[in-house]
Amino acid sequence: MTRIGGAEMVDWNLAMATATRFAKQGPDVSRDEARAVVAELRRHAKSAEEHVRAFTRMIPEDTDLADTPVLVVDRAGWVKANVAGFREILKPLMEKMQNRRANTPGGAVFGAVGGKVTGVELGMLLSFLSSRVLGQYETFAPAGRDMPAGGGGRLLLVAPNIVHVERELEVEPHDFRLWVCLHEETHRTQFTAVPWLRDHLEGEIQSFLSETDIDPMTVLERLREAAQSLAGGRPEGEEDESGGSLVELVQTPAQREILSRLTAVMSLLEGHADYVMDGVGPEVVPSVNEIREKFQQRRARGAGRLDQALRKLLGLDAKLRQYRDGERFVRTVVDEVGMDGFNRVWTSPNTLPTKAEIAAPAEWIARVHRKGDSAS
Repeated sequence: MTRIGGAEMVDWNLAMATATRFAKQGPDVSRDEARAVVAELRRHAKSAEEHVRAFTRMIPEDTDLADTPVLVVDRAGWVKANVAGFREILKPLMEKMQNRRANTPGGAVFGAVGGKVTGVELGMLLSFLSSRVLGQYETFAPAGRDMPAGGGGRLLLVAPNIVHVERELEVEPHDFRLWVCLHEETHRTQFTAVPWLRDHLEGEIQSFLSETDIDPMTVLERLREAAQSLAGGRPEGEEDESGGSLVELVQTPAQREILSRLTAVMSLLEGHADYVMDGVGPEVVPSVNEIREKFQQRRARGAGRLDQALRKLLGLDAKLRQYRDGERFVRTVVDEVGMDGFNRVWTSPNTLPTKAEIAAPAEWIARVHRKGDSAS
């Protein structure tokens, strides 16, 4: 348990309770309808595996991979899974901060109060996200009964959010559910077909966190700065080069380099999933073009001012750019060198695109293909 001055730095139970309490109600469905949705999502997750495997050619057809758990959850279930994931991935950082602050004047006071404050803040953020996430491949889920032997990830499908969006967009429910599963199944394929990818990502994240050299009071100060920026405290016309997200507000120069690499990888993973879901779509999702058009409009439209402020604070606007820029990178490379040529991206960490190459796919092709081919 991570503590400062005898108290947890993050009250994880309070975070979960807060998120569950303030999460919005899901759409109105009967018990029979809910059972039918869950059963259909499970079927689609299974069929999506075959479609994605055939389209991406990342996994040989005769390869028998261990099953990755597929969990169809409600919003509270998504919150529970992500609190556990946060706790797992942040453990080294929490221990580092604990060791630094344990004997510092005021450490006990911060530990007693700050852990609950942080727990409430994290809970509120998770409650905001819990009504927006359709699915998630949980890469860093802690070991447990739902995890395969030897570790790995698990696939979460958030049933009430999928139903909510399909109703909001007025699209064909069966098509939309399969379309969502195709995206999330692509993430599962990425991590099962590329054995080194999970460890590489975890290593980058831990390197990012290990570079954090700030005490809790500085974190609170940065939070206040972010809040003032979002509230309009920054003079009109003055640009915030960091983009205003919490992640970028606390980064060191070394973290900027790591974050650049992480951004490129996440752009690749998200863009690849978008490319695959649309590429598979016409064969198995008759209304894929209508779904994509309406979904893109929904992404661009966003919600109210509070929603936009939270998106900026959490860096979610950057995530939306990752989908767009990453999909453009994948499409351009596949058009130029074919799917097998694109799949060279999964050879090693050295063949992953840089952030600059995501924006300029021809540079990646020149580095990985033309140089590699001329050397052979």
